[in-house]
Amino acid sequence: MKNQGFTLFVAIVITGTLLLVATGIVSLAVRQALISAFGRESQYAFYAADTGIECTLYWDVKNPAGFSAFSTSTGSTISCNGSSFNVGGSPLSTFSFTMAPESYCVSVTVTKAYVSNVLVTTIESKGYNTCDLSNPRRVERAIRAKY
Repeated sequence: MKNQGFTLFVAIVITGTLLLVATGIVSLAVRQALISAFGRESQYAFYAADTGIECTLYWDVKNPAGFSAFSTSTGSTISCNGSSFNVGGSPLSTFSFTMAPESYCVSVTVTKAYVSNVLVTTIESKGYNTCDLSNPRRVERAIRAKY
């Protein structure tokens, strides 16, 4: 009669151990899913920043008018992703646009300055995975080009 309940005790210990192992595996899977989602959102922000810098480089270097749209002496109108902007006419130009149909945002700053009598252009493009400033999962990625 001393062994009564021993089988129940072993069953509870084994069940508890299996429950702990299963909880650990589920916890790990959830964390991996969150990391994967964060990586995806980070890539969206990077692609938005890349779009902004590519558009800016096009209008600065390959402008069909034959001169930089960001010239410090004259202003120009450029178009990126279906949005038009007035830029140039000063050493600093800034513009922002939303990439449709997704709501990825881009903010671009172009600076032109003379360094040792050489015109240096700096383009900084910041991409965001969402335009919602209050979103706690908003990710910013930036690309800078200097030439």
